[in-house]
Amino acid sequence: MSHHPVLAPNLPSPVGPYSPGMGFERLIFVSGQGAVDPATGQLAGPDATAQTEQCLKNLQAILQAAGSDLQHVLRCGVFLVDMKEFKEMNAVYARMFGDHRPARTTVQVAALPREGLRVEIDCVAYKP
Repeated sequence: MSHHPVLAPNLPSPVGPYSPGMGFERLIFVSGQGAVDPATGQLAGPDATAQTEQCLKNLQAILQAAGSDLQHVLRCGVFLVDMKEFKEMNAVYARMFGDHRPARTTVQVAALPREGLRVEIDCVAYKP
């Protein structure tokens, strides 16, 4: 049994000493993804709606690099700077996952590791 990093060329670089994703057998563990648009290096927008969509696009890029996708996500962790933005985040989350409903925890945090960042999402998925 071995594990291996999952890298996606179309993602921003991590802000610390960690891999964007790690594969172990058929499991894929994706590190928390913020709302940085890899094309510009900037936040996708100032609000939870735009940021949630970019977070999930970044998750999806890592999952696809590992041979998976959003429909194979088992669990997500959602970190919000303000729980008042739950409704906006949830609407985008529901749209992007469609009928698939992974287990999820959503918590409010004091801060995230980039100025202006409102949302961060991590996940565990499998490779079909």
